[in-house]
Amino acid sequence: MVLLAGLFQLGASSALAQTRAVCLECHSDSTLTKEGPGKKVISLFARESDLNKSAHAKLACVACHTGFNPEDLPHKATIEPVACQRCHAKAAFKHQFHRGAAKASGKPGALCKDCHGTHMVESTKSPGARFSPGRLTESCGSCHKKALEHFPASAHGKALAAGVKGAPNCLTCHRGAVAFVLGTGDSLSVKRAQEELCLSCHRDDPDVRARTSPTAGFIKAYDTSVHGSALARGEAKAANCVSCHGSHDMKKGSDPASFVNRANIPTTCAQCHAKVAEAYAQSVHGAAVAKGNSDSPVCTTCHGEHTILSSKNPESRTASKNLSSQVCSPCHQSVLLSAKYGLKSDRFRTFTDSYHGLASRGGSLEVANCASCHSGHDIKPSSDPTSSVNKANLIITCGRCHPKANERFAIGSVHITLTEQQEPLLYWVATSYILLIVLIIGGMLVHNLLDFIKKSKRQLMLRRGLIEEEHVGHALYVRMTLGERLQHGTLVVSFLTLVITGFALKFPEAWWVAPLQRLSPSIFGIRSIVHRVAGIVMVIASLYHCYYLAFVPRGRQLFRDLLPGFKDLRDAIGVMKYNLGLSAIKPQFERFSYIEKSEYWALVWGTILMGGTGVILWFDNTFIGLLTKLGWDVARTVHYYEAWLATLAILVWHMYFVIFNPEIYPINLAFWKVTLTEREMLDEHPLELERLKEKQAERGTDDADDPSA
Repeated sequence: MVLLAGLFQLGASSALAQTRAVCLECHSDSTLTKEGPGKKVISLFARESDLNKSAHAKLACVACHTGFNPEDLPHKATIEPVACQRCHAKAAFKHQFHRGAAKASGKPGALCKDCHGTHMVESTKSPGARFSPGRLTESCGSCHKKALEHFPASAHGKALAAGVKGAPNCLTCHRGAVAFVLGTGDSLSVKRAQEELCLSCHRDDPDVRARTSPTAGFIKAYDTSVHGSALARGEAKAANCVSCHGSHDMKKGSDPASFVNRANIPTTCAQCHAKVAEAYAQSVHGAAVAKGNSDSPVCTTCHGEHTILSSKNPESRTASKNLSSQVCSPCHQSVLLSAKYGLKSDRFRTFTDSYHGLASRGGSLEVANCASCHSGHDIKPSSDPTSSVNKANLIITCGRCHPKANERFAIGSVHITLTEQQEPLLYWVATSYILLIVLIIGGMLVHNLLDFIKKSKRQLMLRRGLIEEEHVGHALYVRMTLGERLQHGTLVVSFLTLVITGFALKFPEAWWVAPLQRLSPSIFGIRSIVHRVAGIVMVIASLYHCYYLAFVPRGRQLFRDLLPGFKDLRDAIGVMKYNLGLSAIKPQFERFSYIEKSEYWALVWGTILMGGTGVILWFDNTFIGLLTKLGWDVARTVHYYEAWLATLAILVWHMYFVIFNPEIYPINLAFWKVTLTEREMLDEHPLELERLKEKQAERGTDDADDPSA
């Protein structure tokens, strides 16, 4: 068809030049020229035998060389340039982008013949052809010398030379979509095309996936990373595969010369993050990496590799709530690294036990994490004068969150370890409380166990008819008036709320706290508000109770009845002897026994102590400035252990006597129904019952069930 087209174009007058033999009459003799014999002429081929090897061997000369009249010799002025695109339209279309890219860079673009030759065009399927797979790198490198310097030493180049199936050559990457965008000068389009090109092998080619260690999921994670997302949004400066791994000089991460080798990561990231890299280089981590320390973290150690997410993303390792636990703790909690470099392995534990750590574990997004104090990239030891945690700089560092920070903020340890050597004051406060809790709660348990056994035996004997109960009347006796019940109810609700919301801070991963955190991200802020409101309610109720005791007649009598005396001590000893079987006589109690009095005055003491330390903890900026950080930590320690003492005392002491007491079970309802029965009065308050009956006898009336009595 091409030959017929040539005949049609040339017409009948050029019939003599339609065969190769006719053309070769002139073009095969290097001595025959227009100027005459002996002049040098550039022959387009040497021998006809060479021409026959060409992929175009079956074509006539005029199939390519058109636009001349064979009768008009010489025809150089009239001959038209060879137009390869007449037959190779698709290849010529792609070739335009190569020329376009060259033109954009100010360089002459390659013509078809520059790569494929002229008359000696060979099929790429021929083993020895210039652009056969085995010679492609060398052939392209004849012009692209910089690429030739790097590609053979790259992971791709080595795989290609080894004949690995799926290994890319020059044309694998530099044709198709990438060839198109390279000619446009659009960097965004280039980066997107490069990304798709890399993924076409490393994500989509099963042969490549089977030979590479990163999984397809790991590679695909780039799409959702901060870099991939930015590129998808149209940010041309966002890093893609080539930005980090390189192109012709791409090497495996294990290669010391690789851009993504651990030692080279800071330099690679510095291409885009120059200021951050400068700060990192001056940090304790960067200095260690520069010295060849393979344990010191680099950018990817903290931020990840393909999975890099914005620190504003709650799923990111560097998000505020995750940074300490996911980024800092793996190294600073490592016993191996601690022993190797003399680091303190308790730093993360002491942080998590601090208010900052507890709040972070509880879901707070505003509380300080490790980077808030130590900074993110320019971390330096506290001994460095320029370090953010140097003693001289702590006021500034603390002042970022605590506007009233002064010199006293720096008095006391930041990472608190309750050891006698490091924190003697806090150690003895905590130790004293632990001993106190063990002694008091342990004593309560022993007391209640003996009481339970004694009363259970008595109840069992009553059921079996082995003993008879003393006959009593059916009168009701006022135990708690409406006002007293309201005070009691307010105390119960506020106390339980304080216990729940307080221990929710201390144990944020507890089974009863975790569901609340999942329910709402703002639960920590709500918990904090509820805890403070409950504290205010308890304080107000306590102040009203003080008013009640001072100015209301029944309240004044209540106060007098609750005052402890020597009889209470004798009663406590007598009850122990009775429960142990050392005495047959059970002590008789008045309106309030030593059991209720001890609980009441413990409540008074606990309310004062918890209220005072609670105010100190609440207004931390003010009180750290007054009491120092150490003083604030003492208040925090007292608040915590006093909470345990109060909670356990209520559970072990109060709950037993109003619920699990065999003579009361299932519950003493005086807090609800105002009165106690005569049987209950006889069992628990016989002396009060006797006194009330004497009063009734004196009056000659039965006013036991009168609430005003």
